[in-house]
Amino acid sequence: MSQYIVSARKYRPDSFGTLIGQDNIAQTLKNSILRGQLAHAYLFCGPRGVGKTTTARIFAKMINCSNPSEEMEPCGTCESCLSFAEGRSYCIHELDAASNNGVEDIKTLMDQVRIPPQVGRYSVYIIDEVHMLSQAAFNAFLKTLEEPPAHAIFILATTEKHKILPTILSRCQTYDFNRITVDNIVKNLRMVASSEGISIDDESLHVIAHKADGAMRDALTIFDQTVAFCGTDVKYQDVLRNLNVLDYEYSFSLVDAFLKGDYPVALTAFDEILTKGFNALHFVAALSKHLRDLVVSKSGGLEALLELPDSLKVRYKEQADRCPLNFLYEALTVTTQCESGYRASVNPRLHIEFALMRLSFLTGKLNQTAPVQAVQQPAPVNVPAAPAAVTAAPSAAPSAPVPMASEPARETAPSQPRERRARASRTGAGLSMKAMMEDAPSTDANASKADVPVPDDAILRAKWPELAEVYNDKPRLSSMLKSTSLDIEEGEDAKTVTFRVVNDAQKDWVESKLLHELEGNYRKIVGCMKVYLRVAVTPDDAPEQKKIYMPSEQAKELMAQNEEVKSLVKDLELDIK
Repeated sequence: MSQYIVSARKYRPDSFGTLIGQDNIAQTLKNSILRGQLAHAYLFCGPRGVGKTTTARIFAKMINCSNPSEEMEPCGTCESCLSFAEGRSYCIHELDAASNNGVEDIKTLMDQVRIPPQVGRYSVYIIDEVHMLSQAAFNAFLKTLEEPPAHAIFILATTEKHKILPTILSRCQTYDFNRITVDNIVKNLRMVASSEGISIDDESLHVIAHKADGAMRDALTIFDQTVAFCGTDVKYQDVLRNLNVLDYEYSFSLVDAFLKGDYPVALTAFDEILTKGFNALHFVAALSKHLRDLVVSKSGGLEALLELPDSLKVRYKEQADRCPLNFLYEALTVTTQCESGYRASVNPRLHIEFALMRLSFLTGKLNQTAPVQAVQQPAPVNVPAAPAAVTAAPSAAPSAPVPMASEPARETAPSQPRERRARASRTGAGLSMKAMMEDAPSTDANASKADVPVPDDAILRAKWPELAEVYNDKPRLSSMLKSTSLDIEEGEDAKTVTFRVVNDAQKDWVESKLLHELEGNYRKIVGCMKVYLRVAVTPDDAPEQKKIYMPSEQAKELMAQNEEVKSLVKDLELDIK
């Protein structure tokens, strides 16, 4: 039985050409070798498993290679390359700073630096996990790092750049390694699978690549684990079961349930996911990612943002076409809020189930607000039943423009979101009633509204509470309308109703933001267009009362109000000071 070598070691890059996902760094290092512009210290930093130490080894082997190729790749046949490959090189040294992080270890390294290389031109010192060095070790390393011998080159590698002293950073050329993209990981895994004679589909490779989170070493490790579980014929469902990853099917079926408003299906699917042992928070994160991919799929030209196999891209595009963009936006709002509040929730399961129910009801909620769009188009608008005096007129023909188009917008405004009310006000509510009546065609409906007599004061006062009830979803506004006092002024053929607020700030806000809407709703309630609303500030006529705090002042106040108390204090000669 031959000795088994894990894929992360067996397929480790040995030249710049085989380095994955770090092309810019490889090109920079090759150019520096070609031009003879080698620095004495390099710092390679970035996430785990992206090729920092591998690049350091390739660079060290290249600068000592006797016969480099035209593409500045090590030949692999000279004495320096062979000794490095066999692990007996005396000019390339590796130090693990995680286990050799003391001052004595650095002093030993400094003594070794003085010895020139026996083979090759440079002695290369690769210090891995350099951020683990102690403060004293860093200080001992500073002088040598600043003025090393001409034959010494230091390559420092770390995953936590922020832990390195600024004095060390200033002495090094810094190279930031990026996470490897899903496409590059999939391409490399496909090559490894082909070399090993393993049959695996693209969906499984993408699952492994996403699980690796940008680390090629992690991807190869997961690949070995998957092969150990599935054998040479790897199936998609086996990969999901082995890696404990949620299937895409759950997200697709959940979105279909949300579009139908079928919350029992969503709750049942969530229960099934929990039964299989999946983390609830990971489920919400997966659902958020699915919604994000649907948004990207719905927008043309953003296919590059989807790190998915081609077969899944087609499914995402098909489902995205069936989802309104507003629905996807609102759904993402719900899932992100669910994620942020999950850890603070007392009942996490109920927290997620409530979010699933909200997602199921989104379609109905969006459909309820659809009539607002009718204000922007010359089409009939369905409005709630108005008083008999207004609705008695015959309906206009469907092809005729709808008169008084701003009235339905005002009626539906209190129960709609603020953005929709603002949009309705821009389209029609900003016009004056007089201008709209002059522009509207003369129909029997307009004539009937103009002929309605102005209600008397008692009716106007009796109908006012109904206006307050329209705004029950805004408690403060409703309470203010219920508690205000009314003054009614009679003109030639109209009446002006003045209601009061407590201060000038409220008055300015109502006049600029709400008065037009209140007036329209009040006219519908009383059934007459010749009623106008005005707002005023409640006068503050009550004299300021002096507040009494001291006991002596309280006694004097009591004596002033009660003669018997005053006589009692005088007879008993009490001291009230």
